[in-house]
Formats: sequence, C-alpha cells, structure tokens
Amino acid sequence: MKKLVFLDGLAGLQDVALLGLRGLTGAFLVWGVWDNIADPARMAEFAQFMRQFGFPAADILAPVSVWFQFVCGILFIVGLFTRWAGLLMAFNFIVGFLMVHLSDDFRAQFPALILIAVSFYLAAAGGGRFAADRLLR
Repeated sequence: MKKLVFLDGLAGLQDVALLGLRGLTGAFLVWGVWDNIADPARMAEFAQFMRQFGFPAADILAPVSVWFQFVCGILFIVGLFTRWAGLLMAFNFIVGFLMVHLSDDFRAQFPALILIAVSFYLAAAGGGRFAADRLLR
C-alpha cells in the first residue's frame, strides 16, 4: 500500500526524466540564442539590451553570454560535463536575473528563476544514466 501511496514505481524513471529535462533545457538554450549567433544585427541588439540594463562591456559580455548558452545547451543535450554546464548557466542566469528581472513581479521573474533552478539541479544531479558523462567515467 505504501508503494502505491508514494508512487515508488516512478523512481525507476528518474534517469528518463533527467534526460528529458536536459534535452528540453538544452534545446531551449540553443534555440534561444541561435539568432544572435547567425545574425550580427541580432547580436548587436542583444548588446544594446544589455547596455540598457547597465551591463558593463556589453559588446564583450553579449557574445560571451550567447556562446556560453549555446555551448552549455549542447552539453546539456548530450549530457557532457553536465555539472560544469549547470554551474555556468546558473551563474549566467543569476547575473541576468539580478540585472534585468529583480524589480519585476514574480510572474515575469519566473522563467529566469526556473532556468536558475534547473541549472543548479543539473549541476547537482549530473547527467544521469543516459549521458555522455557516464561514458567518460
């Protein structure tokens, strides 16, 4: 009865759920920055956005942030260096949250907070059973 109440059978799907979380988050990151990589005008818009919110050296930080998101997105999808990618993305999104979303209401803050939480989770959990990290061990 306890197994039914606490749904213990779902514990066997943890690695599948982690694969899904990694894949969706990674795909979102890659999709979200691809236009900045493919189009210099979009990168310039992103740098202007960062300047608007008081980021120093926006012309340098914009491509750094974009390329970190792109590379870490791919690393999440593959499950390679997942913990490092999670830490980098958590840091990236904490800085973005503090600079851009701190004064927003909770509804507007939520997407950035979720990206921070997922990044921290992936840093703590690693890639799981279905990850390239596992092949390297």
